[in-house]
Amino acid sequence: MPEQLSDAEPHQGLDCGIGAFLFLATAAIVVWQNSRLGVLWDLSFILEYSHRISVGDVPYRDFPFPYAPLTFLAQAGIIKLTGPVFWHHTVYCAVVGGLGTVLTWRILLNQLRDAISSARLVAFLLAVPLTILGIYSIYPHPFYDPDCTFVILICILLLQRLEQLRFPALPSFFTGALLVVPLFFKQNTGIAFLASAMLALAGLIVIERGRQRPIGSYLLLIAGAALALAFALLLIHFVAGLGNYHQWTFRFAAARRFPPFKDMIAIYRDPALLWWFVAFAAGVLVLWLARPRSRLLVVVAGALMSAPFIWSMIYLLLDQDRSGRAERLVAVWPLLLIVSLMLALLTLRRHSGVALILPFILIGTVHGAFLSQQLWGSTYALWPLLMLLLAGNFTALVGLLRQRFDRALIPLSTLLTLSLLVSGAFYLHSNARLAYADLSKGNLHHSGLPALQGLSVRGSWIPEFEELVRYADRNIPREDGILMLPGEDLFYYATGRRPRFPVLMFDHTINPYSPEEIVVQVHARDIRWLIIKDAIQLQGQPLEKKEHLFELLRQEFKRVDSLSNYEIYSRMMPGEKDNEQDDDRDQNDGDSSSP
Repeated sequence: MPEQLSDAEPHQGLDCGIGAFLFLATAAIVVWQNSRLGVLWDLSFILEYSHRISVGDVPYRDFPFPYAPLTFLAQAGIIKLTGPVFWHHTVYCAVVGGLGTVLTWRILLNQLRDAISSARLVAFLLAVPLTILGIYSIYPHPFYDPDCTFVILICILLLQRLEQLRFPALPSFFTGALLVVPLFFKQNTGIAFLASAMLALAGLIVIERGRQRPIGSYLLLIAGAALALAFALLLIHFVAGLGNYHQWTFRFAAARRFPPFKDMIAIYRDPALLWWFVAFAAGVLVLWLARPRSRLLVVVAGALMSAPFIWSMIYLLLDQDRSGRAERLVAVWPLLLIVSLMLALLTLRRHSGVALILPFILIGTVHGAFLSQQLWGSTYALWPLLMLLLAGNFTALVGLLRQRFDRALIPLSTLLTLSLLVSGAFYLHSNARLAYADLSKGNLHHSGLPALQGLSVRGSWIPEFEELVRYADRNIPREDGILMLPGEDLFYYATGRRPRFPVLMFDHTINPYSPEEIVVQVHARDIRWLIIKDAIQLQGQPLEKKEHLFELLRQEFKRVDSLSNYEIYSRMMPGEKDNEQDDDRDQNDGDSSSP
């Protein structure tokens, strides 16, 4: 029989213990990650722009900004409230990460409680891997993907809770309004979640009308979302300009980051996908044919159904390449999405309410997240949704196979948990997802700057940056405009200076300016200093048309100093330009890496 759980039952002590364990374990992983690595490019991107907002600059209106605002506003609020201190943001990530795991566990419990006999144990087993695969565990700094997933989890839990309370009117309306919020953390994931939720609710209204059941609660959810979206757009219009917001977060962002269609479906082109599907189908068939007391066949069926997860663990022994090992782990996503869709359609008539529409919302949301970087680049904050899909598949299979599958749940869940813990721990420790940055070379350094307390980075990046900060404090007036290229450091956050140049990070997805337009902005913004970072932690060169840009800047700036990893230039006056051009004709130092 399904495990019947209610708030009145004597499980509060157990639930508090489980919740505390999941929260503290996840938060400890996030803190540990921050103590051993710092990803300068992404970290600077979030905190430099958040600092800019905290000192009064309005995104979209005052500077180009092709991202949704809420993560940056949240971090700007922390900066405004407590000042720029890095470990405060670490606390934020640890708390949100821990709560994300707890929220997922509660949603899992709600999904399983009326379907299976071991709901508490299975929900706990599925939640445990999130201590190392949680929304802030892989990438431990503030970012919009984890924040977006966190709010999505809140929305799903509230929908489940509303259903338990029979959809009271006012909470239903405000929950509908909350469905809009993920859109303003991350465009593609938020749009996919909102669109999937609205379409699912519309489909549910049609189904429930056919079943002659009330639909007013679902209409209230849609009305709340519509009104909240209208209010948000109106607020953006008066603060930053709706045209500006549309230009940067939709038109420009889509032009720079929207992938071709062939890349969107690339996750389904893995040749191994067919074999994993065959293994899963074979496991279902074994369960269907197994005798009631055949424990061996139940274990065999569980192993077949979890084959891709087990393979990701076994593959650790077969390949020393961290990228190849990590790919085996993330390759479980396409199979799970296909199986989830099939089972959701097969059991459509067996479910109602939130349980009926949740798989479709999750599948749509995950595909929206994959739009930006496909499978490899967008899964570090989506693992909670994978666990929810697994739980939905469990309830669907129990409905189709009844007691046969219920007996297989414990071994299947144990195998899944074990494989995800082992392969996930390697995925986390090896920094395979963060291979775009140089995180493994050199000694671990801790920043001594007051604003960067708690920042730890392996290599010479911190000592070199602190040398730059000391130089700027001595030689560059605080009111002077500075152009930082390519913009990998927490310069404005650490020094408290107010940036003048419209762009702080120079890569294809953020910088809208051509080299000629950058020079125009140098004049328009009265930029007096140019600071170029020679070697960067980010793998590759983010700055487009670098040589041409430096050729143009050579006509505007002269070198005044060289630090360990930075070249310092000051703006030339008109008379100095003529002299500098004469000197350039007389000497050629062959340096193509700086103006």
